[in-house]
Amino acid sequence: MGAGEEVSSSSSGNQNGSHSDITNVILNVYDLTPINNYSYWVGFGIFHSGIEVHGKEYGFGAHDFPISGVFEVEPKSCPGFIYRCSILLGCINMSFSEFRALIESVASEYHGDTYHLISKNCNHFTEDIVHRLTGKHIPGWINRLARIGSLCSCLLPESLQVTTVKQLPEYHEMDGTETLSTASLGGSTEIDDTDPEKQLLSPKDGNSDISFIKEAQMCECKVP
Repeated sequence: MGAGEEVSSSSSGNQNGSHSDITNVILNVYDLTPINNYSYWVGFGIFHSGIEVHGKEYGFGAHDFPISGVFEVEPKSCPGFIYRCSILLGCINMSFSEFRALIESVASEYHGDTYHLISKNCNHFTEDIVHRLTGKHIPGWINRLARIGSLCSCLLPESLQVTTVKQLPEYHEMDGTETLSTASLGGSTEIDDTDPEKQLLSPKDGNSDISFIKEAQMCECKVP
């Protein structure tokens, strides 16, 4: 149905850099709706995706603030979604610290308040990261909804056109890296539970290990 090879094992790198810096680049795909069980077989569905490198998974989600919407979770465990499959897209020779620096740099391009289901969603983020790392693209079926929606947004349910959470968490140190935790949001974030995608940044399970990536401090130059 698309490029890449489905895999079941985690990436082979090591976060501490004590072993080889060669690591797999894996795309983890999730269902946003049970309808995918039927529509998937005809090449259509509503999917979330995250990119797994060095044993951690990174994704992009929405909130109402002009800060990073890039977050980190345990592979194949993004809260609010149903894990479907993993696709091996290649391997790279890059240390965890180098990869982390890349993610923090890219985070400045993916603020939570810039998320848009059609033009800048989680699958656009994984496409960007995969292409930067390997020169490849994610399978076309994963983000087909966005391409169709860009032609006729009226075909999309209104509930899928806006995805936000309503509270700004605080930054804190975690394992020596700057992250923005949402673990405390379970009881206080105002969301509409009828929209499955809104659960992404507001896990109901208070023990869910989701943390935002703090963007690197850098000068941002805009081309007119």
